[in-house]
Amino acid sequence: MSDNRKPPAPWRRRQSPRRRPARGNGPGFGWIRLVLSLAVIGFLAVSAFLVAITRDLPNVSEIDLAQPRLGGEVYLDRDGQVISRRGASRGVSLSVDELPDYLVNAVLSVEDRRFYEHSGIDLRGVARAMLANLRAGRVVQGGSTISQQLAKNLFLTPERTFVRKIQEMVLAWQLEQRFSKDEILALYLDRVYFGAGAYGVEAAAQRYFGRSARHVSLGEAALLAGLLKAPSRYSPANDLQRAAARATVVLDLMYETGRITEAERIEAAQTPIRVARAASTPGAGYFIDSIEQEARTLAGDRAADIIVFTTLDIDAQRAAENAVRSVMTDPDTARGAGQAALVALSGDGAIRAMVGGVDYAASPYNRALNARRQPGSAFKVFVYASAFEGGLRPEDVRDDMPVSWGNWSPANYDGRYSGPMTLETAFSESSNVVAARVAEETGHGFIAALARRLGIESEIRVDRSMALGAFEVTPIELATAYAAFANGGLRAHSHAIERIETVEGEVLWQYEAPPAETVLDQRTLSWMRRLLETTARSGTARFAAVPGTVTGAKTGTTNDNRDAWIAGYTGGLTAAVWVGNDDFSPTDRAAGSGPPAAIFRAFMADAPPEAGIPASWTPPVVEAEEERDPISSLLSRIGVGG
Repeated sequence: MSDNRKPPAPWRRRQSPRRRPARGNGPGFGWIRLVLSLAVIGFLAVSAFLVAITRDLPNVSEIDLAQPRLGGEVYLDRDGQVISRRGASRGVSLSVDELPDYLVNAVLSVEDRRFYEHSGIDLRGVARAMLANLRAGRVVQGGSTISQQLAKNLFLTPERTFVRKIQEMVLAWQLEQRFSKDEILALYLDRVYFGAGAYGVEAAAQRYFGRSARHVSLGEAALLAGLLKAPSRYSPANDLQRAAARATVVLDLMYETGRITEAERIEAAQTPIRVARAASTPGAGYFIDSIEQEARTLAGDRAADIIVFTTLDIDAQRAAENAVRSVMTDPDTARGAGQAALVALSGDGAIRAMVGGVDYAASPYNRALNARRQPGSAFKVFVYASAFEGGLRPEDVRDDMPVSWGNWSPANYDGRYSGPMTLETAFSESSNVVAARVAEETGHGFIAALARRLGIESEIRVDRSMALGAFEVTPIELATAYAAFANGGLRAHSHAIERIETVEGEVLWQYEAPPAETVLDQRTLSWMRRLLETTARSGTARFAAVPGTVTGAKTGTTNDNRDAWIAGYTGGLTAAVWVGNDDFSPTDRAAGSGPPAAIFRAFMADAPPEAGIPASWTPPVVEAEEERDPISSLLSRIGVGG
């Protein structure tokens, strides 16, 4: 069988069949593989980054819904009026259902309009904020949701970094998985800062309006919501007009978002917002400063707010500040003195008013407690009281003429001498010579002991100059000691705090008055009141007498008029007033009968009398005991014999 196939033509080269490119090996595959690789690397990098920045984040499932406490203090006067708030404070926790709808809507209008629609991160809000910031060329809006703000407040620092923002978003998402929307909103409103030391909406409502957030009006709700943007700037405690303007902006936002009607917006905007002012006056800072640390110590270790019930009478405090200011800001009445101090006590030593200087803002140094100055003739009450205990009487006569003991020669303030006079007259005219004679007879040690018994705690230099007050005391000491002449002869114990409670009413500390201690017998008390009231009626303290009341007082002036004093009582109150200069420089004859007497009279005329103690109260007159011989008197005073 023959082969019929033709051999290939010699000029035709046999060609290999064209090879079809293998699938997946085309030129586009390299780019796809590169993109996929980069995507995987990016995903791994982002994952590693997220793991790194979230590794140490707290577990939101362990969050306690109970509101934490910051340990602030609210100080009340004797009638329950708020004097001051110190430290940060929180109110009780409130659920969203307990708050007015318009308060919730006001907050949402300002802080997070789509709160109930997103899952913790509002991408639409972030985009809107970015666009607004790009247009403005600076940050004018934030895209943080309420969930993000809560996460920041609960767990994060206030620094503004990209890493912290990512952490905030992660925590916000976790919060949304753990809690309901209402729970998140309640947590936020419990913890956000509203200015003036108030954390949480309840504390803010109490601070600014004096009532619970449950009962605020629409306008007040708008004001509270407006604070969230800049609490200090918009706080009505700092600038009510600015806060009201901000509230109007919030009302506009509520209307624009359909949360209130036009009529509601107009009515709320036209209704004046009245901010509750603390009953305090500027000078009450002296009083609060003096007890703030003591209150915290007495309350013990605690994380809760406390209510401090004090002895201060805000009406008496205002009267004291007005009296000091009116006298000391007038050069004619101040007479070269730049500072003053006043402290007033009730019969048991409760501090009703305290002024530590002319201007608390300019000088918060509390001279009523800390200024140690010579009392001068104001110390003579102890000289004469000790003399009466030793057997002398107001009718006894001593010679008001120059006298010397060794190298010491006491001189009268005006350089004049009147010869023989009764002790009552010598006291009312403040004879230094007679006081020195009486002290010499009585015994300087007995005088110092009586002064300590009545309340003088400073070291007393027991020598002849002591009779003229040539040592240092504080105004609070002098007022405490003088209180025995007003309260029937009992030892007064100065105190400023009555009790301390938690906001829930638990009593943490209660003042317990020491047992009653009689420090002046009735005869001595009766005679000393007679001398003090004569001095206020016709003696050196006559310019301090308050018309219509029984006033008892004694003045004191030191060398070169460096210190001027008055101490005394009327209307159940005992007060001590000091006037002088902080640098101990002389005044322009600012004697005790000058600025101190004017301050005392102005204060006592305006201060409310103590309840239950008539302004004309006076102890019963006790007939003098049969006169004893000097030896029997001495033995009786030291507790030996009868």
